[in-house]
Amino acid sequence: MSAGMTSEELRELYRRYVEMANTRDFDGMRELLHDEVILNGTPVASDAIITEFHKHTDAVPDIHWEIQELLVDGGHIAARALDTGTPEQEWNGLAPTGASFSFAEVAFYEVVDGRFKHMWYMMDVDSLRAQLTEQAR
Repeated sequence: MSAGMTSEELRELYRRYVEMANTRDFDGMRELLHDEVILNGTPVASDAIITEFHKHTDAVPDIHWEIQELLVDGGHIAARALDTGTPEQEWNGLAPTGASFSFAEVAFYEVVDGRFKHMWYMMDVDSLRAQLTEQAR
């Protein structure tokens, strides 16, 4: 476990992270991240993660992350989320068409000393592209 954190504390840490994303409390989110995070195998500054959240919410103002499943093992967290929203600006290389999306995202985290240190995520880009282009026809 991460510095003595219980499974429930780790679950609550992740719930807070998602809630901060959904309420756009990106400055508050910084306290949950190490200054340098290993994101999908690449070291990045926590500021870069915050910048990405801003890009997502600027392009998709109503983007929402809903936790569907949350598993904890030691200092590791695995989550499956449902991401929904309607892009108003270009997002993930797709021009806005007025179409909305709803797709699955799977993420894994390692918590070290009470903060996220390693983050891996995968999203269903094929489903996203299909939803945002098919509805535009």
